[in-house]
Amino acid sequence: MTSAVATATEQPRVNLLGLSLRQMEQYFLDMGEKKFRAQQVLKWIHHAGVTDIGEMTNLGKSLREKLLAVAEVRPPEIVSQHDSSDGTRKWVIRVDGGGLVESVLIPEAGRATLCVSSQVGCSLDCSFCSTGKQGFQRDLSAAEIIGQVWLAIKSYDAFQAGNGRIVTNVVMMGMGEPLLNFDNVVAAMDLMLEDLAYGLSKRRVTLSTSGVVPALDRLAKVSEVSLAISLHAPNDELRSQLVPINRKYPIAMLLESARNYIDAQRDSKRVVTVEYTLIAGVNDQQEHARELAVLLKEFPCKINLIPFNAFPQSGYQRPSGNAVSRFWQVLVDAGFVVTVRTTRGDDIDAACGQLVGQVVDRTRRSERYRAAAETQAITVS
Repeated sequence: MTSAVATATEQPRVNLLGLSLRQMEQYFLDMGEKKFRAQQVLKWIHHAGVTDIGEMTNLGKSLREKLLAVAEVRPPEIVSQHDSSDGTRKWVIRVDGGGLVESVLIPEAGRATLCVSSQVGCSLDCSFCSTGKQGFQRDLSAAEIIGQVWLAIKSYDAFQAGNGRIVTNVVMMGMGEPLLNFDNVVAAMDLMLEDLAYGLSKRRVTLSTSGVVPALDRLAKVSEVSLAISLHAPNDELRSQLVPINRKYPIAMLLESARNYIDAQRDSKRVVTVEYTLIAGVNDQQEHARELAVLLKEFPCKINLIPFNAFPQSGYQRPSGNAVSRFWQVLVDAGFVVTVRTTRGDDIDAACGQLVGQVVDRTRRSERYRAAAETQAITVS
């Protein structure tokens, strides 16, 4: 943490946007200030949407001057905004170093779900996801992750008193694998849950993982957010083709880790959301559904079926409505709670699996990105 004697010329300014309450309290203590200042600053940033430290009027002038010398409140930059005919809104956001990520707000009756990115690109290269085709560049900082929530609220002027809360739910399902950016994602989710920041219920913040088992085991010790796992196949042979990380952490290992996560929660009614992308002729047959029903028979879950959303050079096709209905019926008849995700925002490339940040040609992956991806996929702690 930056000391009170640091100057802006000696080291970069601390971005207060990404500091949790505990981190902010420690920051002020290190400055020789009272830790209650952290609560005041959190409210200014996350309740009022203020980025100018000079406008934080319940801080003394001398403290504001001290902060202005060593700290800042700097959200990432919106490059472009795209509004779908169905009300979905997508932002292309520039982060430090020039990388671009995307986040998407999906409004529904009585709620609005924000899909948040955790990395520039992704190292896991799931075959049905366009994000993986651009390769992996870097992790997002906590400020860049929570900054997507801040920007979404700001874009609707919802920091203004009386406008209500525009973001009611957050899903860590955007670009990147959240558990490969563990510390920054946990810090950002802590702010989502913090009453002095966004005050979301732990049931309304969901982390989705493709199956980084060691990190999921670690998450159970520090978080109570909802959990979703990207399964997409009922057996290891098929899943390893679609989700390459399955070769390292196969289905049985993933399901055991996910069950342990749920068992560690104080809420005994929690279940895991199992995400299953249906791809025509690949994993959408009734025999796949029956196999999935057997696999998940004793697993505490609900199942979310996601018809594949096309992107260039994927080589896959969206299943027919009849195929989706037949798959759904097999699972319902087996006693599962099953939903079919409605495609939203596909006219602006904002549907599930389509986020690419507009950073690279979708048919090309640089050797540098590929090398970084391979390194990160191997070194999971």
